[in-house]
Amino acid sequence: FRRAHTLTVLFILTCTLGYVTLLEETPQDTAYNTKRGIVASILVFLCFGVTQAKDGPFSRPHPAYWRFWLCVSVVYELFLIFILFQTVQDGRQFMKYIDPHLGVPLPERDYGGNCLIYDPGNETDPFHNIWDKLDGFVPAHFFGWYLKTLMIRDWWMCMIISVMFEFLEYSLEHQLPNFSECWWDHWIMDVILCNGLGIYCGMKTLSWLSLKTYKWQGLWNIPTYKGKMKRIVFQFTPYSWVKFEWKPASSLRRWLAVCGIIFVFLLAELNTFYLKFVLWMPPEHYLVLLRLVFFVNVGGVAMREIYDFMDDPKFHKKLGQQAWLVAAITATEFLIVVKYDPYTLTLSLPFYITQCWILGIILVLTWTAWRFFIRDITLRYKEIRRQKQEHKYEKDRCLSNGDGPSSILDEQNGNKLRERKL
Repeated sequence: FRRAHTLTVLFILTCTLGYVTLLEETPQDTAYNTKRGIVASILVFLCFGVTQAKDGPFSRPHPAYWRFWLCVSVVYELFLIFILFQTVQDGRQFMKYIDPHLGVPLPERDYGGNCLIYDPGNETDPFHNIWDKLDGFVPAHFFGWYLKTLMIRDWWMCMIISVMFEFLEYSLEHQLPNFSECWWDHWIMDVILCNGLGIYCGMKTLSWLSLKTYKWQGLWNIPTYKGKMKRIVFQFTPYSWVKFEWKPASSLRRWLAVCGIIFVFLLAELNTFYLKFVLWMPPEHYLVLLRLVFFVNVGGVAMREIYDFMDDPKFHKKLGQQAWLVAAITATEFLIVVKYDPYTLTLSLPFYITQCWILGIILVLTWTAWRFFIRDITLRYKEIRRQKQEHKYEKDRCLSNGDGPSSILDEQNGNKLRERKL
């Protein structure tokens, strides 16, 4: 039935597009016809994928909604591959086909400079530095971290990613002037107010979702209009709830997986700024917003697939398709940045920044070696030593009570038998 439904929808869509092209006279504008043909091809592919692609872990508001974003992921990855194989000039000028205002170099805004919270030299508005920083990115930071918290579902991981990104901005401000901010902009406005408040609201929402009773009833079985409206609103909440317990220190596999998740998150965040820089897109452009909306939708599915694969590898024997696509998209975006502006990426870090990162990496590797290798060897050595001491004590006690070697041998055999059974 599903395959027949797919073929029917595709047939209707193809006939509609063909009918439209036959009714109107084809323009002689090659660029316009090319764009229209690409858009029609993408629509047909999305229609096929929405009805035929494999379902993901989410079923609300509808499985077709998540199949749509899976197909959008494929289209976006193909677009990135196309951009990757263009020259730098052609790739930047190709963005004009999407928006004629693109393809023009833009100056980067520097958020640093005068970092006085109270500027006595400005008599009209001594707090002008604060008002200058309160732009449209403040609510974007809040809502972004609110949604990231709903995806990660862990307070510690969210705080680590938030703080780590501020350290990355400190480390890379010599490459992008956009990363240059005042200290209070980094730690008070970003980490505490915007990010921290977004994480707090996200955790409160997660608590409500975990306590909510998930008992679904058909819309037409509800007698009152108020109940029907409430049921329609709840359609946009999860069908059931799964609490994420990452437990990064429980095993080396989970520790490496959590470190990989944090690394991909930070790389995707950096790609946002570097892509704007190399493709000459202003920060307030709608393509930047669409990319963030895209990552919010596909990131939630990818995180659920990663958690299922880590938590129950026997049932989920391979990583989900959306998780692989998100990883491929992040890697392709980074390759575009490397190709389009290798000079900026190869600007050497200041010496004190390099020292800090080397020290941090050494500490992480040292803790990893101690937690998953040295500590286990030490615990096994202590357990063996304790067993030997207990065995020696039992032997001495038996000899002091006058028991012969035969009783000691029987006791040893009994201990060995119990060990084999265990």
